[in-house]
Amino acid sequence: MKPNYLLVLLALAAVLPAVGGRVALDAQQARPANATGIRILPVRGNIFVLSGAGGNVVASVGKDGVLLVDSGNTASGEALVAAVRELSRDVTAPRQVQKSCVGVTDGCSWWNSSGLLPTTSSPRAPKGVIGIVNTSFDPDHMGGNVAFQAAGKLPGARAPWVIAHEGAMPKDPQSVPYESLPTESYFGEDKRLNFFNGEGVIVFHRPASHSGGDSVVQFRESEVIAAGDIVNMSNFPVIDLEKGGSAQGIVDTLNWLLDMMVVEHMMEGGTIVVPGHGRLTDSADVSYYRDMMTIITDRVRAAIKKGMSVEQVKAAGLTKDYDPRFGRNPAWTPAMFIEAVYRSLNAKG
Repeated sequence: MKPNYLLVLLALAAVLPAVGGRVALDAQQARPANATGIRILPVRGNIFVLSGAGGNVVASVGKDGVLLVDSGNTASGEALVAAVRELSRDVTAPRQVQKSCVGVTDGCSWWNSSGLLPTTSSPRAPKGVIGIVNTSFDPDHMGGNVAFQAAGKLPGARAPWVIAHEGAMPKDPQSVPYESLPTESYFGEDKRLNFFNGEGVIVFHRPASHSGGDSVVQFRESEVIAAGDIVNMSNFPVIDLEKGGSAQGIVDTLNWLLDMMVVEHMMEGGTIVVPGHGRLTDSADVSYYRDMMTIITDRVRAAIKKGMSVEQVKAAGLTKDYDPRFGRNPAWTPAMFIEAVYRSLNAKG
């Protein structure tokens, strides 16, 4: 009797997706959002992005454990902890998978005594979160710190260290939960975390950009940069004037980012920048974003030289050619953005 090849193919299709570990993640490209809304996307090397918890969360997962850049918002903290634990287990401790007895097989020898034990034994515990770098101290980037600190106090675990620039620290530390505060802060232009999961990790301070304490994290081997809200593909750049942000500072940092990036000739790719919100970007995307910010900043600067008031500038439609792409967020409207640019450039405003 000839084998039914259709049944064989169906059986293989059912078995292959069950394979744990990195191969399965790469083959799937990205996991659909689970019940909690957290979606996992492989970026490059051992770098992943978790979205759906507020700001984008970058995870380096490997032999040394998990290093996070940002921790999402408070509401999604527990869901993010669970998603990171699942990701770590799949990458660093893949499960043994039973062989199928459907279709063409080797006689189902997997149940003999030598194969049964490794097949049915529990997987190793996933590597824990060793540290968190907060690119800013906005609620959607540091709100999950509390959940990860709580998870680190469970038996057999340890609480992660948390790093942020001194300029990102809240003016009133009592305004946020104590567990969310950084365990250490850094001064100066950069902080080298040295080798983590096989690559150098450097945290750079970018002054007076989105805020006065923004950090940018570079993963040197993977060629991935986590930029926080300096790059925001969901709306116009948010300029937090109360925390020391500035329009020209964002332009300067975007030019600095482009100098850091390596282009893949005639193709999409090269250095990947993970924005604070929205999709992944390469040098072409960052260039477009930089041009948009430069053009609007120059328009507002010219309007200020003409003596226009903030209300006149807001009514002038200086962002209308970019509104369809960046002006659809009701929480940060074009009018709010223009006013922030105006007040950033005009000392009298």
